[in-house]
Amino acid sequence: MDKKQNSTLNEKTLDESDKPDISPDNDELKSKSENENDDQSKEKNPEEQINELEDKLARTFAEMENQRRRFEKEKDDAFEYGGFSFAKEALSLIDNLERSKQILENDASLKNSEALKKIIEHLDIIYKDLISIFSKNNIKPIESLNKKLDPNIHQAMMEIEDDQKEPGTIIQEIQKGFTIKDRLLRPSLVGVSKKTKLNDKKDEENKGK
Repeated sequence: MDKKQNSTLNEKTLDESDKPDISPDNDELKSKSENENDDQSKEKNPEEQINELEDKLARTFAEMENQRRRFEKEKDDAFEYGGFSFAKEALSLIDNLERSKQILENDASLKNSEALKKIIEHLDIIYKDLISIFSKNNIKPIESLNKKLDPNIHQAMMEIEDDQKEPGTIIQEIQKGFTIKDRLLRPSLVGVSKKTKLNDKKDEENKGK
């Protein structure tokens, strides 16, 4: 009996020694507790949470107000300038009338004839009616002749020697420009004056003295 009991005890002792140590590590416990403490310290107090919510709410309202203003501006622009493309294309009617008038006036077989005078009179009436209709819809021609070149509304296509005008003065209108309300519909295509070469040389000589 003693031998059997001893052998049983020895087996139990061996089995227990073979089992892995599952007791918690002290370092792990410390790190967990430190993390829990950090999380707790990071938690915001009620006042901070309220301030954060108020800030988010203010930002949201500001964004909504900006979107409302953008929408209102787009709506106003659509109402005010909705006919911009149509008006721009309609200007070709005026261009064609002016071209037709020039072609007829330059036709040698029609010069000084009564038929030409009547045709020109009718073309002028149509032209004035078109300008009147445009003006009622805030589409107005740009005054260019004898004005100083303004890059915002004029586009210089050529320079013409002319000592009677200040350099940069518009002395020829190639194509009439128009505005629609406060916007440029198309610029005026113009020719501007410049000094003759002789006067340029004189100015250079005077500057050199």
